[in-house]
Amino acid sequence: MERDFGHLEVSVEGRVAVARLNRPERYNAIGVRLAEELNRFVEGVEGADVRAVILTGAGERAFCSGVDLKERREMSLEERWEHNRAVNGFVSRLARLQVPTIAAINGLALGGGFEMTLGCDFRIAAEHAEFALPEVGLGIIPGAGGTQRLPRLVGPSRAKELILTARRIDARRALEMGILNAVVPAGRLMEEARSLAEEAAANSPLAVAYAKAAVDVAMETPLEQGLRFETAAIRTTLDSEDYREGLAAFAERRRPEFPPLKARRIT
Repeated sequence: MERDFGHLEVSVEGRVAVARLNRPERYNAIGVRLAEELNRFVEGVEGADVRAVILTGAGERAFCSGVDLKERREMSLEERWEHNRAVNGFVSRLARLQVPTIAAINGLALGGGFEMTLGCDFRIAAEHAEFALPEVGLGIIPGAGGTQRLPRLVGPSRAKELILTARRIDARRALEMGILNAVVPAGRLMEEARSLAEEAAANSPLAVAYAKAAVDVAMETPLEQGLRFETAAIRTTLDSEDYREGLAAFAERRRPEFPPLKARRIT
């Protein structure tokens, strides 16, 4: 997996990849270069034996302040559209990753930065983190999935409360609304994120991929269609190398050694 980026720091320890947005002087805003690097990173994850991903920001003030408005102001309409599609494409690919993804939110998560966290499976925030979708105050709307993922997470009324007012909320309020999984002291943020990542990474990659997809299907389709997907998934896993290894490990009272996924996209 590629690790040579300029605005993105990537490290891999064991089977957990950590991607750190590295523009602290710009509050980790998403410029053209960072958007390109984020897409290259997620493409690399899809082709590597990485079993969990942590996304965070450099510095103590911001996870990501959204798109770089200074860059945006100098762009043509076509360039703005291309930039939006790059950011949207990254968040969509992040959401579709077959491995668990964790946003370790170390400060401000605004606009596209907030939407980036919504593309993750889990969200853990430092106590000083703040959240907002300020787009309507700038004359646009959230354009990286915020109008679709936030209502699915907190319901339409609360989503509209944040989107239509452009209100900024703190981490405790975000936890109360169901946006976050946990709020922790800043000094424990990465420790908590890594613990969760390693816990998930220890499980069968095949089963995790199918289970994650099944939950996503549940949020997007009628119950009967979701149950059909679950039935197909359990049938596939019953006859899998992962299940045979899991049964053997249980019988032998040892930790299972699950093989990597054999395909970039199995669901």
